[in-house]
Amino acid sequence: MKVCDIMSDKVISIGQDEPVSAAAKLLKRCNIGAVPVCDDKRRLRGILTDRDIVLRCVAVGADPRDTPVREIMSRGVVTAGPFDDVARAAETMSADQVRRLPVLDEGRLVGMVTLCDLARDCNCDMEAGAALTEISSNFRRR
Repeated sequence: MKVCDIMSDKVISIGQDEPVSAAAKLLKRCNIGAVPVCDDKRRLRGILTDRDIVLRCVAVGADPRDTPVREIMSRGVVTAGPFDDVARAAETMSADQVRRLPVLDEGRLVGMVTLCDLARDCNCDMEAGAALTEISSNFRRR
């Protein structure tokens, strides 16, 4: 099974120059914990999580209305391709301890796969369980 078979292709993203306050409102309105940060050509530039907002903006006393997303987003995001094997995507999520994986096609954001997506597919129960165990642990088992 391929990532494109289970990913969500309706991905909400935000621009890197948007204020953090707009990103926070977007996360709340859509009831999501992270949003991909893209440029105007849908190329992934980073990802912004609710945790990034709290730790890199609010906790340091920065004003979310004046701070652009690019200043606090996480960079070096692990990704998958739409035709990657689902088991490989689960291994990547486990190894990098991430709960969501942006899906890029020729450098452009085309989808998102989450642990929930893995768990919903009965063929992926083992991969999702293993990924969740690794991601949720306080330390890595190697």
